[in-house]
Amino acid sequence: MDVNALAAGAATVAENSQTKLVEDFNQFLALLTTQLQFQDPLSPMDSSEFTNQLVSFTQVEQAVATNKNLEDLISRVRSSEMSNAVGFLGTEVTIQTDRAGLRDGVAKWEYGLSTNSEETTLTVKDSSGKILHEVSGNNKAGLSEFIWDAPANTPDGIYQLTISAKTADGSEVQTAIYSKGNVETIETLNGQIHLSVNGILTAMNNIQAVKPIDPA
Repeated sequence: MDVNALAAGAATVAENSQTKLVEDFNQFLALLTTQLQFQDPLSPMDSSEFTNQLVSFTQVEQAVATNKNLEDLISRVRSSEMSNAVGFLGTEVTIQTDRAGLRDGVAKWEYGLSTNSEETTLTVKDSSGKILHEVSGNNKAGLSEFIWDAPANTPDGIYQLTISAKTADGSEVQTAIYSKGNVETIETLNGQIHLSVNGILTAMNNIQAVKPIDPA
């Protein structure tokens, strides 16, 4: 994505408004000059109306200038965000979501238990909710990694991990799920910059950890 194009587009509205204002003001001055040249010396024109119009033009000009300054500020912020986002390309990031993108037959998650559990079950589902894989997980409190080696011919796509963890008395253990993937592209969504992590769009503030991609 072109960073300069993103920055240039932000000020378009303000620039167009400024151009239109200058054109209108020049027309007003030309009209005023013409009327002053041909006014009746015995019945001079009332200058109050022109004074009011001059004041109005000044106020509009100030408003347009303020708007342009705001547009310039927004443009600089977006350019800075885009520059920061580019730095994530070629890295593996951890994001807070239960969905992971399958690439080359592998999907990666990280999950956490608030306390030790008696039994932990990890379940991988496809987009329709169909169970594709189920396995016992780590019962210790803290973070653990789970890597799913999908069966041959499993298509790349987005898959979901669910966790069931219970204590000896059957109480539910609080869990947290994160997915890992490579930052493949940078995109904008509703005016906000997002990273595509193995096909999952996520905002930069959702990134929990970053590390270089492991060499093949």
